[in-house]
Amino acid sequence: MPSSLKPQASSPRERPSGRRPLTVLQIIPALETGGAERTAIDIAATLAARGDRALVASVGGRMEAELAAAGGELIRLPTDTKNPVRLALLALKLMRIVRAETVDIVHARSRAPAWAARLAARRTDTPFVTTYHGIYGERNAMKRRYNAIMAAGDTVIANSHYTADLIGRRYGTPAQRIAIIPRGTDPARFSRDAVSEARRDALRQAWSLPPDARVVLNLARLTGWKGQSVLVEAAAAMPSAERQGLAIVLAGDAQGRTQHRRALENSIARHDLTGCVRIVGHCEDVPAALALADLAVVASTEPEAFGRTAIEAASMGVPVVATALGATAETVLAPPLYPEAERTGWLVPPGDASALAGAMAEALALSPAERQALAGRARAHAQGFSTAAMQAATLAVYDSLRARRIG
Repeated sequence: MPSSLKPQASSPRERPSGRRPLTVLQIIPALETGGAERTAIDIAATLAARGDRALVASVGGRMEAELAAAGGELIRLPTDTKNPVRLALLALKLMRIVRAETVDIVHARSRAPAWAARLAARRTDTPFVTTYHGIYGERNAMKRRYNAIMAAGDTVIANSHYTADLIGRRYGTPAQRIAIIPRGTDPARFSRDAVSEARRDALRQAWSLPPDARVVLNLARLTGWKGQSVLVEAAAAMPSAERQGLAIVLAGDAQGRTQHRRALENSIARHDLTGCVRIVGHCEDVPAALALADLAVVASTEPEAFGRTAIEAASMGVPVVATALGATAETVLAPPLYPEAERTGWLVPPGDASALAGAMAEALALSPAERQALAGRARAHAQGFSTAAMQAATLAVYDSLRARRIG
């Protein structure tokens, strides 16, 4: 048994109902940052709160403390490997854990370790769940085969209607095996009232923001398809008068992509935007960042399977400009799909710096009354994407699979 797993009593503890607590093993490569990692911790928290066991197999990372505080138990394993031999060894380790810990559900959240997780689940006759977290590129038949593991669960969780449709089209997965469970946001955490002025000031200081700066926030890891380069071009396309007082903040971890960061820095310097656009690195306090923001931008140039940032911003009442790709039409309501009276943000073509600049200018030009009305609509829309709803729907998937297995 891995040393990081706490020893358990010889017989599982019982609920008042007499039913053995559920034990779920989630598998994810790392616990650094990202939507899949956040969702894994959210599910660990709701399992622990219900008296169940939440095991997470991972190499770990900066979110380990959050997992522990949520009641989850880290099993430190090399789940970040793509080496076939190491994946086979990982499968053997997972099989031992499933048997030793009486695991009821194996839940994979990433492609490479999902192959090992499915083998372990099949060899131990344990229900297997996958969450299709991303829109995985399929450049050739081999890549398609590699990606198909995420549609191979007894239940496949899709984090948006867009993702569910894609799974059905790509792999012919029956609709009855797909559960549409959008990622969740905690409205108590993502509320302006919940963010103290001290937290706002700490970020202002860390990011060297003038007190009167109008903040345009891009929350995304620094990688090409997240579109930070398009946002820089959009800033350059704005008339200098519209850029006065703007602070465009690129908040995200480069995760080793030093070449991409350097390219962004060069573009900022080339367009003479050093005083306007700043790269600030990973942001720990996302609610405080959004509380500082006058506008949030999702500039992705490839489809988002869900796009949590848009909903987190909506929950905070922050206007959003996003590219019209993937699931953004579900998270950002905008004409022509929705009437102007229902608008919660703006959707623009991907990679179009001019359109992005125009939408940003329009959003920033809202009057206080217009901004207040849009914020109210955005917060109302975000209520449909709560963490509690996501947790309840996921627990229902687990409970159904265990009941089916017992039955």
